[in-house]
Amino acid sequence: MASRLASCFPCLSTRKKEVPPSPPAYPRSRNPSAPQTFSFEEIAAATSNFSDDCPVVGLEGLYKGYLKSINQVVAIRLQPVIDPNASADQEIMEFLGHVLKISALRHPNLLSLIGFCAVGDHRILVHEYMPLGSLEDHLHDPSPGKSPLDWNTRMTIAAGVARGLKYLHDKGFVYPCMRSRDIFLGDGYHPKLSQYGLAEHDRLAAQLAKGWNVRFPRDITFAETWMVGKPLPESNVYGFGVVLLEMITGRRAFNDDQDAVGDRHLVQWAQPFLANVRQFELCRMADPALQGRYPSFDLRKAVAYAGLCIQERPDMRARIDTVVKVLSHLANDVDRPESSHHAAPN
Repeated sequence: MASRLASCFPCLSTRKKEVPPSPPAYPRSRNPSAPQTFSFEEIAAATSNFSDDCPVVGLEGLYKGYLKSINQVVAIRLQPVIDPNASADQEIMEFLGHVLKISALRHPNLLSLIGFCAVGDHRILVHEYMPLGSLEDHLHDPSPGKSPLDWNTRMTIAAGVARGLKYLHDKGFVYPCMRSRDIFLGDGYHPKLSQYGLAEHDRLAAQLAKGWNVRFPRDITFAETWMVGKPLPESNVYGFGVVLLEMITGRRAFNDDQDAVGDRHLVQWAQPFLANVRQFELCRMADPALQGRYPSFDLRKAVAYAGLCIQERPDMRARIDTVVKVLSHLANDVDRPESSHHAAPN
């Protein structure tokens, strides 16, 4: 790994040095496919010194910025270290190893890595910026006057996310915590998975390997990850099933409202519907914001596969390649007659 890193980042040393404020800390790569290097001064200027006016809403450590050197609006992520107990040399090698891995990932449904900054104690990733924000924003915190996502758009997003996940699985990557906030939307609501979750993969794998007591988010808890000592593709499928349920129902994966009536976990709330899949029950399950505008067959199919994704036993969960095929079909199913749509019950 060290020799490979040296060949890919020849201008980087694992030893900490005094870095001048300008010019940029590292020369630009001549390889157009390689991640670019940026100085901390460039990053700070792009975000107005990490101003409160620049953060991407809902995501800690993520900023919108404009980099003059490439004339591009970008997303800038302050990256936690993978292993806080590692030596300085080991830590920067781990970070550069992570950069090397994710820079090789290329897929239409995956955010592109533009570059990085590794100066002193700063570890920063620079990604393409998605102008429409996250899926979580559109489902649970839409802008005033903004129309809710229609059924076909939701299924198109779901199919794209599934394709991105399949690509990651084929490349040996797994999201430890698949959430709607990890899905960003571009022009035409084209979905892309953020690569921030892949950093969580590396950090979680390092912690599990050392026997640390890892705490998972309460809305998506994978006991099997701890049992086998690494994130599993099947756990990823479970998380995707929860996100699919969010798109179907309009409900959050976990309701933080202490005064909420009924089950606060979406999976628990959905179980009675999944156990007794009848059309009337499914209409009650659908997001009221859809106003009944969805093909009933497609709703049934989407609910069925969401249920298969969140099976308790990992080996009983749906395969991601099958999910891709089903959701791609539903996303293209725009010609069903109006009579197949059912109004949501009062």
